[in-house]
Amino acid sequence: MSVKTSRIASEIARELSSIMLLEAKDETLKHVTVTGCDVTSDLGMAKVYYTYMGDEDLKDVQKNLEVAAPYLRTVLANRIDIRHTPELLFSFDESVEYGQNIERIIHRLHEEEQEKAE
Repeated sequence: MSVKTSRIASEIARELSSIMLLEAKDETLKHVTVTGCDVTSDLGMAKVYYTYMGDEDLKDVQKNLEVAAPYLRTVLANRIDIRHTPELLFSFDESVEYGQNIERIIHRLHEEEQEKAE
């Protein structure tokens, strides 16, 4: 990824986070955290990675994001200074969940070691 596309991806992620938290009417979107963004070299597509900390099913969250994508893209176009605002494709970021799972395993192993030492 070039410096230019990397900068644009970072700006898209930051602005989308702000839009979803402060301006979205859908309460589900307020619980979505944008964790990153990858933009194609032609700036035609932006893959937005997210996590969700709420009560809804992830499939419903994904649907809400897909429905909201045109609105989010329109608001984004007014905020970032590029000629063509990329289409938004949302993808659940499993790396955060994976990291939390590893952390739980390490914590459990540490507790077992402490129990053996006592």
